[in-house]
Amino acid sequence: MTAFTMTGHAGAGDYGEDIVCAAVSVLAITAVNSLDEIADATPTVESDDDNGGYLHVVMPTHNAAADTILASFVLGLTQVAQKYSQFITISDGHF
Repeated sequence: MTAFTMTGHAGAGDYGEDIVCAAVSVLAITAVNSLDEIADATPTVESDDDNGGYLHVVMPTHNAAADTILASFVLGLTQVAQKYSQFITISDGHF
């Protein structure tokens, strides 16, 4: 994975009480922080929380630790999507 984008809010609950949005947000923020602090692979991050929720992350470099962190991120997203498929869509496309 060289980049990922997240958009919108899940709509599984009221703003501030949406467990799906919270779960996905925690996974993404943890992945970005881990890439920076653990994998020493600082990503470029663009975000806009005020206008519908938007996060775009681009990886300038890769290493084994970064690949493991990103694989864990995808695993977590996939597991959330399996349980809450009506609120989250994962697409594997060109970023």
